[in-house]
Amino acid sequence: MTVSSPVSGLEPANVWNFFEQLTKIPRPSKHEEKVLQFLKDFANERKLAWQQDAVGNMVIKRTGTGGGEMAPAVVIQGHVDMVTEKNSDIIHDFFNDPLRLQSDGIWLKAQGTTLGADNGIGVATALALLDMPASAKLPPLECLFTVDEETGLTGAFDLDANMLTGQVLLNLDTEDWGEIFIGCAGGGDSMISLPVTYEAPPSSPMQLYELKISGLMGGHSGLNINEDRGNAVRFAARVADTLLEAAPGARLVEISGGDKRNAIPREATAFLLVPKDAEGKASTVTEQYADALEKEYGALETQLSVVLAKSSAPAPEEVFSFDSAAKLLTLLVTLPHGVIKYSHTVPGLVETSTNLASVKPGPADGGARPNKYLIQCSTRSSLGPVLEAVRDSIAKLSRLVGATVERDTAYPGWAPNPGSAVVGLAKQVLEEVTGHTVKVGAIHAGLECGIIGEKVPGIDMVSYGPTIRGAHSPDEKVEIATVKPFWDATLKILGRLADAQ
Repeated sequence: MTVSSPVSGLEPANVWNFFEQLTKIPRPSKHEEKVLQFLKDFANERKLAWQQDAVGNMVIKRTGTGGGEMAPAVVIQGHVDMVTEKNSDIIHDFFNDPLRLQSDGIWLKAQGTTLGADNGIGVATALALLDMPASAKLPPLECLFTVDEETGLTGAFDLDANMLTGQVLLNLDTEDWGEIFIGCAGGGDSMISLPVTYEAPPSSPMQLYELKISGLMGGHSGLNINEDRGNAVRFAARVADTLLEAAPGARLVEISGGDKRNAIPREATAFLLVPKDAEGKASTVTEQYADALEKEYGALETQLSVVLAKSSAPAPEEVFSFDSAAKLLTLLVTLPHGVIKYSHTVPGLVETSTNLASVKPGPADGGARPNKYLIQCSTRSSLGPVLEAVRDSIAKLSRLVGATVERDTAYPGWAPNPGSAVVGLAKQVLEEVTGHTVKVGAIHAGLECGIIGEKVPGIDMVSYGPTIRGAHSPDEKVEIATVKPFWDATLKILGRLADAQ
């Protein structure tokens, strides 16, 4: 029996068809080989010219048609990689398995994993444009497909801008239909390395416990940071720290949580060795803290779960030294997380934030336990000096407990240009399509426009897209009804740009 596709019958059919094809192609950040081959095959089958730079970014070109032959080229831009997050109870190999789609008629999502609508819908739209019939009124198109956007925008950083001639760019990588974005935050990561030591566990009777934080919403560390969603790494550290203080003799064995620099941690786990005579106290303290977290976050985090359970894992041969456990947990409960400052000039816009993204053991040396733990923080700001000031504070706090910090090269923000011609055109068209006033603003997330703008001086850029919610989490979903007007607006914008001779 043939099973109907969740996108069957949806409009525009060409966009949904290409998006469904993309969901069958593994495309984790830094591992985009399969989707890039798909793009090459796509271009070759249609006899479209394409170029690729040293890091993998591709440009596929289409000549103007339908009266747009002599118009200036327009760049259509999106990124081919996706965030690979899944729920802990889902078996899925992001390097080999296709996504499993499901729809309730309003939203399209994947089963237990990220959907990759960020930025798969943008990529699918670019492919649909390249695949339009020769009668379509379009200017020359330069469809730029960047790699590795989600783990530091490295594709954009290393872009060979000589592949582009267009001086107008449509970025299709924002997630609120009916809004236009003309600026974005810059950002940078801090990797904290904390030396740790271990010792033999106590000789008295002990029980190994697993503390698990789960059920949190997680989400995009820029777009959702203003919602005060719970951070599983912070919660695990707070509960573990309280338990160790309340149950004399209890010891920390391991702690880990978070996975992606640009996702708010949804799950975290700690293993603790608890004296047999303190098991009741440990359970009581955990229940009390779970109740406190429920009162603090329960109205928002309705699926929050805090569970302390006996572990069937073998008894550990080593535990953290008291000093190392104290330093690690102190860092995890005191490092900044969340909104740091709102803009004074743009009401409601987050100006600066930071995400306590992950904690994990460092690489093991020769089979021994790791001699360091790694903590990653991802900071964003629309003001460059403020971004570095926050990263300075993270570094100084970390050094107080003997940690070292490595900072990557920050990516630039995109300074708004409200008077740009393409912004005015996009606003006019979106208002025609939606029938209401369109909001023009900036976004507290990293877009590649800031970097591309530095590489192509004078390029006129605008960003818009269909509505996507839950990006960077297994709750990611795209609002089906917004894709058609998004496509219609794109065609209309390009049709008018085709008139420019």
